[in-house]
Amino acid sequence: MILSRIQGVFESLSESEKLAARYITERPDDVIHYSITEFARFSGSSEATIYRMCKKLGFNGYQQFKIALAREVSFPAEAVVQTPGKQTTGDVVRGIFAENINLIGRTKEVLEAETIEEVIDMILDATFVLFFAVGRSAPIAVDGSLRFSLLGIPSASYTDPHAQVMVASGLKETDLVIGVSHSGMIRDLVKSIEVARDSGAKTVAITAGIDSPMTKLADAVLYCGTTTKGPSYLVTNRIGELVIVDILYKLLMLKTGSEIKPHFENLSEVLKPKRF
Repeated sequence: MILSRIQGVFESLSESEKLAARYITERPDDVIHYSITEFARFSGSSEATIYRMCKKLGFNGYQQFKIALAREVSFPAEAVVQTPGKQTTGDVVRGIFAENINLIGRTKEVLEAETIEEVIDMILDATFVLFFAVGRSAPIAVDGSLRFSLLGIPSASYTDPHAQVMVASGLKETDLVIGVSHSGMIRDLVKSIEVARDSGAKTVAITAGIDSPMTKLADAVLYCGTTTKGPSYLVTNRIGELVIVDILYKLLMLKTGSEIKPHFENLSEVLKPKRF
């Protein structure tokens, strides 16, 4: 999933590499026909820059990158609706569904089963699990901590950067912090995770930001897919992060097996008075 990976590493690229990256995301069908010299000329970058960018994307060189890109654009995803224009409400709704389905598919491509297993073991070994997030990622952190609590796993979420740092400074080696950030570039959150790590806690990142500052502080990284950049980060979809939290929750449920059944039965009794 080259286009998804480009969006993930975009913020970590140099300015000249970003020129080439933007050109790829905007005109992938043209790039597959260019030599590296033509691509450098049309994108306003240099051959050396393109080569470095290909290496950052995990390819040996431009030719290997171009072959992979050609395969990807041979199976184009449905267009994502950015603005309604003259389309009907039904068209817009179908476009939004297509966007979400496409994003879940991208998350499936970049999420590694081995890393998921590693994170599950880290959660089960931890005495306390904390979710850190800010802004639009905050509800995902709250949902994650609530789900883990339902499984009997001591968990909490902190969405205020000052509270995060204060709590992080008192963590121990048996604690685990899961940071959620789509870009992985939020300065406050990165600082909070750094304090947690320096205190001895294990750290996990859930992000689309490949090689972002947050990932460099994490013991394990769960990558989610991302859409092409829209006019504002405010429209960036977070469904990939939600899917990852759901995967962790359900795998933990399967792992605990019979141990969790009495807890669920007791929880059901406790919640009965809360319902009409």
